[in-house]
Amino acid sequence: MPLTFVLDPAMTPALRDGVLDLWTEVSRAGGAVGFVPPVTREEIRPELLRHLTAMAEGRARLLVGLDEDGQVAAAAFLTFNTHQLMTHWMWLYTVMVQPRHQGKGYGRDLMAAAEDAARGFEGIEAIRLTCRGGLGLERFYGSCGYKEVGRVPGAIRVTPGDDRDDIVMLLPLG
Repeated sequence: MPLTFVLDPAMTPALRDGVLDLWTEVSRAGGAVGFVPPVTREEIRPELLRHLTAMAEGRARLLVGLDEDGQVAAAAFLTFNTHQLMTHWMWLYTVMVQPRHQGKGYGRDLMAAAEDAARGFEGIEAIRLTCRGGLGLERFYGSCGYKEVGRVPGAIRVTPGDDRDDIVMLLPLG
């Protein structure tokens, strides 16, 4: 069953908790969303609050994918640049799909919905994201139309002795 994508949903306590639960479950499953397992909801909550603050200030937008029960099954944050010379492109952060839904095409659907959303923002000509090397994420994002435009070797330290490349990818919208 396809997800229903909603841009800028009303931030209710249930939605906030749904995004927090998603972020926690994705992190615990080894997803590259800023944390490594083991991790708790309370460790992730401050980062979610930073995203929610950016949303309240108009610097970020939330895209959620809801399953047939109305539960958060996927999410991503689209963040505007504040640097005056870079306002023509935006960031895509914290791209997540509920682990139990992996393999259903929801990741590709989320990426397409993010692209559609970005196309609707005045003056936005591209989406930029970074991903952690060593997981094949650059192949997935590449299959969604993104091009690798930079790589910083060993910039992400997952654990001592496990350094990964920070890969920069870009999707022109023109």
